[in-house]
Amino acid sequence: MELAPRPSSVLRLLLLLLLGLSTGAVTARPAEEGKEVWDYVTVRKDAHMFWWLYYATNPCKNFSELPLVMWLQGGPGGSSTGFGNFEEIGPLDSDLKPRRSTWLQSASLLFVDNPVGTGFSCVNKSDAYAKDLATVASDMMVLLRTFFCRHEEFQTIPFYIFSESYGGKMAAGIGLELYKAVQQGTIRCNFAGVALGDSWISPVDSVLSWGPFLYSVSLLDDQGLAEVSQAAEDVLDAVNKGLFKEATQLWGKAEMVVEQNTDGVNFYNVLTKSARMSAVKSSLEFTQSPLVHLYQRHVRHLQQDALSQLMNGPIRKKLKIIPEDCSWGGQSASVFQNMEGDFMKPVISIVDELLEAGVNVTIYNGQLDLIVDTIGQEAWVRKLKWTGLPEFSQLKWKAVYSDPKSSETSAFIKSYKNLAFYWILRAGHMVPSDQGDMALKMMRMVTQQE
Repeated sequence: MELAPRPSSVLRLLLLLLLGLSTGAVTARPAEEGKEVWDYVTVRKDAHMFWWLYYATNPCKNFSELPLVMWLQGGPGGSSTGFGNFEEIGPLDSDLKPRRSTWLQSASLLFVDNPVGTGFSCVNKSDAYAKDLATVASDMMVLLRTFFCRHEEFQTIPFYIFSESYGGKMAAGIGLELYKAVQQGTIRCNFAGVALGDSWISPVDSVLSWGPFLYSVSLLDDQGLAEVSQAAEDVLDAVNKGLFKEATQLWGKAEMVVEQNTDGVNFYNVLTKSARMSAVKSSLEFTQSPLVHLYQRHVRHLQQDALSQLMNGPIRKKLKIIPEDCSWGGQSASVFQNMEGDFMKPVISIVDELLEAGVNVTIYNGQLDLIVDTIGQEAWVRKLKWTGLPEFSQLKWKAVYSDPKSSETSAFIKSYKNLAFYWILRAGHMVPSDQGDMALKMMRMVTQQE
C-alpha cells in the first residue's frame, strides 16, 4: 500500500469549498480561523499512523497563547479523529454543525488514530499491529518526534495528553516515555501533563467493583450480586496467576453475567440499556470467540453507521491522502484482537512513575459509567505508592460549578501537588459527550486557564 501524496493547496481549497467543509492547510504558517493540518507518519515498517491538528480559534488569543491538547480514544481500535473529534470535543459535530462546547476555543487539538490500524491509520502486513503497551508508546514517540520537528511553533506551547477509556492506559505509557524523551532531548516539547478519563488503568479493580456498584443502585439483587462477584473473582485469579489472555476471556464472561442479571444495562451509562443483540447471535459470537463479543461492545459503538459514513465519505474526500485500500475503521477489529494479551494488565506502577517524576496527572471519571466505574478508579488510586498519597487522601473535595449562575453542582475535585481527581456528575463513560460544558471547564482548569 502506497501512501498518496498530499494535494496542492489550490486543489484542496477547491475541494473543500465544494464540500462546504473548513479549510485544511498543509503548511506551517501563522494560524488563521479554522486552520487545520493532517498527515501520516510511518512509525515502523508497514505501519502508518494518521494525525489531524486543529489550531485553536479563540477570538481574543493567538494559538501560541493557548495549550496543545492531544486526544487519545479507547477501544483499543477507537478513532480519535472520528469519535473524539466529531462526537466529543472537536469543532464540528457528526452533522458538521458547530459544537458549542468544543475544546478548540481554549486549545489547539491534535487527534491521533492509534494504535496503528485504528481509524485512518493502517498497516500493510498483519504482523505490524501493536501487541502491547510498549509498542504503542514506542510508535507514538516516533509520531511526536516527527510532529514537533515539523511544527516548531508548538515546541514551547504547554502540551497535554487527554484520554478516554483504553486511551487512558495508553496515555499513561505514552506520557512516561515522552517525559523520558524530553529529558533526554530526543523530543522537543513542553510536556505539561496527562489526563486519564474513565481510564482502563487497573482493569481488575473495575471488574471487582461492578457488583457492589450495581447492587448499590438497585441493578442487582442478592443472587445477581453473588454471580457477578464470583465472575469477577475468576478474573482476579487469572490476573494474579499472570494468565492475561485467560483473564481477558473471563472479563468477557463477567460482562455477560452482568448483562443477564441487569436486563442488559449499558456499560457506558447505568441509567440506560445497551442495544440488545439477539440471544442466538450473542450466544453464537461468544461461542466462537469471547474477543468478538468484547469488540462488538467496546469498539463498534465508537463506529456507528452514521459516523462511519461521514468518515468514509465527505471526510475521506476532504483529507485527500487516505490510501485507496484503507477505510476508516476497517482494521479496528485486528487492532483489538492483537492487544488481547495486554487488556487486563494493570499500569498503576506507570502512574506512580509519572507522579514521582513530577508530571501532572489528572484523573476524571463519569458518575454513571460502569465499565470503568468510579469505585474501581478510587480503588487503584489507593494502591499508589506515591509519597503524596496520604495527604491527597486526607483532603476534602470541593464542588465545581460549570455554570457560575447556577447552584447545580457539576463535579467535585480533590487536588494535591501534581495529582488531581475529578468526579464528574451526570456523566457516563464519554464525559465530553454527556457533560460538554463541565468537560470544557475541567480542561481549562487542568491546563491552568481557570
